[in-house]
Amino acid sequence: MNEILNNKKVVFFDLGYTVLYPASGDWMFTAKFNSFASKRLEAINPERISDAVKECTGKLMKHHLCLDEKTELEEFTHFYTDLSAALELGLTHEQIGEIASDHTFNTANYVPYPDAVKVLSALKSRFALGVISDTWPSIVNKLRAHDLLDFFSFTTFSFSFGICKPEPEMFLDALSKCGCEAKDTVFIDDNPANIAASAKFGITPVLIAATPGTDHDVPFLKIHSLSELL
Repeated sequence: MNEILNNKKVVFFDLGYTVLYPASGDWMFTAKFNSFASKRLEAINPERISDAVKECTGKLMKHHLCLDEKTELEEFTHFYTDLSAALELGLTHEQIGEIASDHTFNTANYVPYPDAVKVLSALKSRFALGVISDTWPSIVNKLRAHDLLDFFSFTTFSFSFGICKPEPEMFLDALSKCGCEAKDTVFIDDNPANIAASAKFGITPVLIAATPGTDHDVPFLKIHSLSELL
């Protein structure tokens, strides 16, 4: 095992770009979305697309307190409606409904990293494993569909609070559920701000740079795949 895990009892994981990645390469621009919108997007300035996604995501996250998939579906229907209007994509009500439903219920939109099951299985034999993730209610079924859910003994999901990392409540909730002191825990995430926040509580931070664009310089341990934990 990696020496950073010596004398630890709990390993917390982020999910996106840590355990799972989007099959299409983008969490919001799923294959279903692209099937309706990709040709129109080709004619739009990338900066305009980025600004529209940022604006619409901001509106979406104002309604992040979301306790079931039905509500999640409603929120993503609003998101894709707003995005279509902002970018003048001309998506129909039926197309938006298909996209939002696919985003919520299609477990194939998320793909585990090739070493995820092997690593989690190995770690589960020695540590309690948990999740601290910014995500939506459908994540439970997505983890189950990929045979990942049972690896985790406790979960802290942002949708339960309506807030996201690096808000303190996320880390305090995780620590309260695991029943261990912070010094006995490790947190693995692809976002430097999140691992820096976890360190303030005494959690040992690890940056994972498994995806292009996440290989940041940080004053913490950095790994490039989950396998480096073994």
